[in-house]
Amino acid sequence: MLTPEEWVRQNVVQFLMEEKKYAKSAINTEVVVSLYGMKKRADVIVFKKEKPFIIIECKAPSIQISQETFDQIARYNLQLDADYLMVTNGLGHYYCQMDLENQKYHFLKDLPVKLD
Repeated sequence: MLTPEEWVRQNVVQFLMEEKKYAKSAINTEVVVSLYGMKKRADVIVFKKEKPFIIIECKAPSIQISQETFDQIARYNLQLDADYLMVTNGLGHYYCQMDLENQKYHFLKDLPVKLD
């Protein structure tokens, strides 16, 4: 069903393929993440050489992006160790590069283009 969140997710996938030139085979949606014994679902994960490279959290356009949204994706990344995070509601997009050594993230203006 095309819910508002699903609309955002589908548009993000198109953005990743068309604008960033990521291969469709590197993009997975609704990936199950085991977190503290609970099954959670990451909206989109882009893989690079079978390792999570970017985790993307999608919200409906009516949902404001908040610290809680970043906390949610950061918890997923405790298990996945991706290099980048993206949070979007289709209207606003936030990109972060992980600093795993210091357990922080740094905001970026954009995601890297194409996986090499």
